Amino acid sequence: MFQSDTAGFLRHDSIDRDDAAVAAAEAAADRAAAAFWDWSSTAPDTRRALLHNLADAISDKADDLRQAAASEIGVAPGWVDFNITVARQVLTTAADLIPLLADTVHDNPAQGTRSILRRQPVGVVLGIAPWNGPIVLAVRALAGPLACGNTVVLKASEHCPETHRLLVDTLNDAGLPHGVANVVTNLPDRSEAVVQSLIAHPAVRRINFTGSTRVGRSVARMAALHLKRCLLELSGKAPLIVLEDADIDAAVEAAAFGAFFNQGQICISTERIIVLNSVADAFADRLVARTATLSAADPRRATAPLGTLINAEAAQRVRSLIDDAVSKGAILRIGGEVDGAVMQPAVVDRVGAQMALYHDESFGPVASILRVQDEDEALSIANDTEFGLAAAVHSRDTERAMRLADRLETGIVHINGPTVFDDPAMPFGGMKASGYGRFGGPASLDEFTELRWIAQHAAGTPHPL
Repeated sequence: MFQSDTAGFLRHDSIDRDDAAVAAAEAAADRAAAAFWDWSSTAPDTRRALLHNLADAISDKADDLRQAAASEIGVAPGWVDFNITVARQVLTTAADLIPLLADTVHDNPAQGTRSILRRQPVGVVLGIAPWNGPIVLAVRALAGPLACGNTVVLKASEHCPETHRLLVDTLNDAGLPHGVANVVTNLPDRSEAVVQSLIAHPAVRRINFTGSTRVGRSVARMAALHLKRCLLELSGKAPLIVLEDADIDAAVEAAAFGAFFNQGQICISTERIIVLNSVADAFADRLVARTATLSAADPRRATAPLGTLINAEAAQRVRSLIDDAVSKGAILRIGGEVDGAVMQPAVVDRVGAQMALYHDESFGPVASILRVQDEDEALSIANDTEFGLAAAVHSRDTERAMRLADRLETGIVHINGPTVFDDPAMPFGGMKASGYGRFGGPASLDEFTELRWIAQHAAGTPHPL
C-alpha cells in the first residue's frame, strides 16, 4: 500500500509515463473520458434498466466470484454470498434513485426569474476498492457514479486483483458500453504512483476510497492538491453497548455476528462490547458458549463458518493485541489460536484503557468485553476513540436507547441490532477519523453529481443600474 505519512505529490505533467502501471491507468482514464458523453446522455430509464441487469449478472457469476475470492483472500463462501446479496441491492437501489436526478423548478415572480436546479454527472469517477468486501465494496464504488451518468475507473486491490477484474468484466459483459466501467490492477509497489496518476488525470473529477484511515489521509491530501472532491469511508472501532435491561441472548447473537463475521475484517465490525456490570457475567458466559460453536479454516482446504485473515502477518498482529491485553490484566476466555492466516475466534474479557486492544482497530476475530458501572460510563468509553463509523445499543427501552444513540459520535447507530448491517437506501459513512461523505441513498447523488443553478430571466426585468 502507498504510505500516508511520507507520500509525495506529483503534478500531472511530472508523472513517469514510462511506468507500465501508470500508462495502463491513464489509458483506462482516457477510455472512461471518451465514453462519458454517450453514457451521460443515455436516457434515465435505459440506465435504470441496465443497472438492474447488472445485478442479475453478478448473481449468475456467483460460483466464479466465490472461487476467485477464496483463492485470493481466503474468505469463506458465506461471506462471498453475503457480498453478492448486498451488491445486488446496491445496484438496484442506485438504479431506483435515477428519477431523483430530474430537474426541479422554482419560480420567483417578484424578481421575474425561473430557477432550474439541475444535477449533472461530473465526468470520470475514480473508485479505490479494498479487499475485505471484495464484491460489495467494489460494486458500491461503481453503482452510484454509474447511476448518476458518470463513467468509472475502479482501482483494484492488490490483494484481490482477479476478483475485481472478474467483477468488472461481468458488468461489461452484461451490457455496459465500452469504456463506461474500467478496472486497473497493479503490483503493490506501484500503487502510490498509479493512484497519484489517476487523481491527477484531468478527466477524473471525483474520488471515492474505502480503506484504512492511514491510507485515506494520503488520498485526501492528493485530492486536495488538485481541488478534487473525495468520499472517504475509513477505519472503525465500533462499540456495542449492552444495558442492564437488554435481551441478553439477542445481544450475544449480535455481538458474535458483528465481531466474527468475515473474521472481523469489516470496517463496521464490533470492536468493543461495552456491558453494564449487573449483566456482564451472564453476557460473557453466553458469548463464550456461542463462540465455542464457531470455527475458522482455510476454505481452500476445509469447510468452516469462518475463513482466514488476509495473511499470516495479520493473524500475528491480532494475536499480539490479545497477548498485550492479557499481560495487562485482561482474560482470554476462549480462542485466539493461530495457524498461519487462520485464527480461531476469541473472547477477551475485562479489556481496559491501558491496553492496545482498547484503542487500536484489531480487524480480526476478537470480541473484546469492557465492563462499566452505568450508562454514562458506557457512553464515555464508546466515544473514547478517534473513529466514529458505526455503533449499536441494546435495551428493551427503545426511547432510552435512542437518547443514548443521539450522544454517540458515529455516523451509524443500530438499536437492538449488530454493528455489521447495511441498507443501500441509507447514507453510509462516518465521523471523526472514520472519514467523510456518504455512500447510499439520495446522499450519493450529491457525491457524484454537480448541482447547477440555471436562471431564466423574464424579458424587460429592470436592473438597479
